Amino acid sequence: MRVSVSDAKAQLTEIVKRAEAGEEVVLTRHGMEVAEIVARRRHVSPAERVAVIKAVRASAAKRATGGPSAARSQDFLYDEDGLPG
Repeated sequence: MRVSVSDAKAQLTEIVKRAEAGEEVVLTRHGMEVAEIVARRRHVSPAERVAVIKAVRASAAKRATGGPSAARSQDFLYDEDGLPG
């Protein structure tokens, strides 16, 4: 979409919505391109967000490995008197 700067003043809300939707919006002055309005980040729907979280969790579950017991994780930090070793 190409729109003059003077016309853009009256249509700013609509122009921003179109840019957010991914449309290329170019501002012109005297017929020359002077600026472009682009979305800073893509709007992510709640359903897309849930899908990404599920995918990350599934990927992490596949890579998870058994480690040392959390109950014994501090044993190496302290000596038999309970002081830092």
